[in-house]
Amino acid sequence: MTHKQPIAIGIDLGTTNSAIAIWRDGKAEIIPNALAQYLTPSVVSVDDDGQVLVGDAAQSRLITRPQETAAAFKRYVGTEKTYQLGKHRFSPTELCALILRSLKADAEAYLGEPIREVVISVPAYFSDQQRKQVHHAAELADLIAVRLINEPTAACLAYSLHESHERRFLVFDLGGGTFDVTVVEHADGFVDVRASAGDNRLGGEDFTQCLADFVIEKISKDGADFSLADKAKILRACEDAKRENASEFSVSLPEPFSDNISLTQHELDGVWKSALLRLSQPLRQALSDARISPQDIDELIFVGGATRLRQVQQLATRLIGRFGQSSLDPDLVVAMGAATQAACRLRDKAVEEIVLTDVSPFSLGVASNRNGQVDVFSPIIERNTVIPTSRVERYYTTSDNQNKVRIAVYQGERFWVRENIKIDEFEIDVPENKAGDEAIDVRFSYDINGLLEVDVTVVSTQKCTQKIIDRTPVGMSEDDKKASRERLAALKVHPRDKLPNIALSEKLNRLYEEKLADERYLVEQLIIQFTQALDSQDERTIRDVREDVNRQLKILGYK
Repeated sequence: MTHKQPIAIGIDLGTTNSAIAIWRDGKAEIIPNALAQYLTPSVVSVDDDGQVLVGDAAQSRLITRPQETAAAFKRYVGTEKTYQLGKHRFSPTELCALILRSLKADAEAYLGEPIREVVISVPAYFSDQQRKQVHHAAELADLIAVRLINEPTAACLAYSLHESHERRFLVFDLGGGTFDVTVVEHADGFVDVRASAGDNRLGGEDFTQCLADFVIEKISKDGADFSLADKAKILRACEDAKRENASEFSVSLPEPFSDNISLTQHELDGVWKSALLRLSQPLRQALSDARISPQDIDELIFVGGATRLRQVQQLATRLIGRFGQSSLDPDLVVAMGAATQAACRLRDKAVEEIVLTDVSPFSLGVASNRNGQVDVFSPIIERNTVIPTSRVERYYTTSDNQNKVRIAVYQGERFWVRENIKIDEFEIDVPENKAGDEAIDVRFSYDINGLLEVDVTVVSTQKCTQKIIDRTPVGMSEDDKKASRERLAALKVHPRDKLPNIALSEKLNRLYEEKLADERYLVEQLIIQFTQALDSQDERTIRDVREDVNRQLKILGYK
């Protein structure tokens, strides 16, 4: 019996879109989904029959059934936010699992064999808690996340394959929901991350929302409220205008608004001013932490769909002093890099010379007392420390006859722990003694996936307490995890081969709702044409009519 070579699979689990790639024949290859598209919208919906829709079919329902559809949920991974879709309630982690499950099904159909082990990319600024949730989402999708790789690091890994000489990159990664800046050096087969900074609450979705807020204010009359469906239509129109990114910027609003809102580039700068300002600080911080100036950067690389915005590119170019490049598709390069990392892990010959290092993007420490001040942040692993790493700091009791010490773990950069993110806390027993006589060593071990372990040793007794941080906001136990797996497994999901028909039907329904008069009549004729084809139950007829309807929609300019 021959041993089958493991498959190198990488996944970009994105806020707006997701992608999956395989490494084979010496390169990363993006795997198409059931609609033959490389990007799968990170959107989930539940239809009238209680069946789950993922991707394009779900995206159309953001307009027609917004109350039963969820998007941009990756932003809320690691929080207590939930989504009620029809009769089902989902956590952000469970919704991410449904996206991963869809990508897995696409890959298995394309490759003709099962996949299990994958490398998944995450924003560099994802916390320990959020990374654990991504691991759990993979479990729910029947996948094993053998490695989490930071998104900008993955992108740089994909670019480094094409470099044969020493270069210093600045990766400017603005996705749908997160922003990361990473300084990376490439030399002699080493891809060395020097510094990373970012904003977990800033992305292309914010630019769309700022524009939508401006449009709503422009067209609202007497403070009238807009329905959820109306807001969804406006948001969709703003997203379409943002993607067009034309020099003469205009938002074409659907019925019942039937207005075109035109903006000059100067007005657009004003609409997006607050979001653009937020891009500057992480960029400057990354350069400062790497101890280099903009002049030391050899290449500015744009990653993420939102970097296509003219204003974003202009800001980055102005701050770095050089034009950026996007020779690899900004929407796909992270998935390609994740697949490349999967190949590195499996020691593929084409990448066996590459050695990748990464850093902790934030400081990790504990609450301490200092000079009479209580609950001061004491860093143990400082931001941009190369990982994996293990660091230890010694602390002392603060009062006489103290028999317990509270170990409170925080992530952040602020002096007071209350201004940082609390990760976990626990207590250990210590022998009663005079204040300052008992010493406690606190060791943090931070692995390559960005997951944290804490070891606390009482020096006098050498008693060690180990804590593997696994704190979820709902305190998810193994029973909770099992129940989540069983609930997702019980969901009804449309067969993959039916998805092209479902996606087109939902798209036609959305267009019918958006259009009026002659345009609505045209869509109506297409719905009748496609419905008749579906009623025939003849696969060839359905395929031919589906292709014809899609062709007509393209001619009409309908998205």
